[in-house]
Amino acid sequence: MMTRHALLCGSALGLLTVSTLVLAPWATAEDYPTLEIGASAPRFDLPGVDGENHRLSEYKDAKLLLVLFTCNHCPTAQAYEARIKKLYADYRERGVQLVAISPNDAEAVRLDELGYSDLGDSLEDMKIRANDAAFEFPYLYDGENQKVSQAYGAKATPHAFLFDADRKLRYTGRIDDGEVDTVTKHDLRDAIEAVLAGREVETKTTRVFGCSVKWASKRASAADSIKQWQQEPVELESIDGDGLKRLVANETENYRLINLWATWCGPCVSELPRFVDINRMYRRRHFELITISMDEPDARDDALKILKQTYASTKNYLSSVTDTDEFAEAFDAKWPGPIPYTILIAPGGEIVYRKEGEIDPLELRREISDRLGRTYASRK
Repeated sequence: MMTRHALLCGSALGLLTVSTLVLAPWATAEDYPTLEIGASAPRFDLPGVDGENHRLSEYKDAKLLLVLFTCNHCPTAQAYEARIKKLYADYRERGVQLVAISPNDAEAVRLDELGYSDLGDSLEDMKIRANDAAFEFPYLYDGENQKVSQAYGAKATPHAFLFDADRKLRYTGRIDDGEVDTVTKHDLRDAIEAVLAGREVETKTTRVFGCSVKWASKRASAADSIKQWQQEPVELESIDGDGLKRLVANETENYRLINLWATWCGPCVSELPRFVDINRMYRRRHFELITISMDEPDARDDALKILKQTYASTKNYLSSVTDTDEFAEAFDAKWPGPIPYTILIAPGGEIVYRKEGEIDPLELRREISDRLGRTYASRK
């Protein structure tokens, strides 16, 4: 069932007939027409996560070819990863070749569009996701010039295109009708079974839902978003022992990421931009970033200057507790003393992540996205 969240994710919801995509009123010049039923499969020659280029001709012996446009970051795409793997496992021995293609320009994805993911949509990030998710099928990158995605007319992630032995399009649309609800229509599976059996596909096209393709022209929006965030005010407040205890108690519904740093700590300063990016990714959800400067009170102006230079429009504090042991008792008794030091606190006060020294950004993003949930099934 197509639900309301599909609209909130920039979904491509053009109305489909049996052979024609009718563009929605907000369609732009980059709403490339989706292939019509009966059209031949456009050729491709794209780099894959295995380090090799893959071509349409490689799969000439397959009974059916399923080209599936998907990506790393989209919550809908992530919700379907397990189902895509199951499709591949169920039909590979029956002559169905699945080829997944990411259509997105990685630089056209805004940071705040990554709030459900630990990864972006670059080829390098695709390699990480394919390894983490144990993809056995080809996963190819079309983000460099997007010519293949344009030729197929991909509208959203995911978007399926099923071709018969003659590489004529027999079905295009969604995988099924239930991203987070009970599935009632197995559209893609029904189409595969029909073509394998030599029958006509009953429903040849369906509406797609998910995240819209990030065409290269959206780079401007991504760049503008950064400029807007850089205009946000940056402030620094003092916090005492009682305030520290309240922070750690975390009587909110948010996951709180707290970073201890200081102006005299080189690694602390160098990694502040990473925290700023993480904040921009997840702050629309139940998440907040808090920085605490361990500088002396008379170094407040220096600390604020660095925070402004890094555009840290987060909740920033300067600790008025100068005794290390007293600070640790109020903040985290397991803190050994050195900085940088970072903790993630769940609602209710449980510390679920600790890191002494510089963070591994991917490790931390993975922790946060796993905690918040990567799909709309656990919308936080």
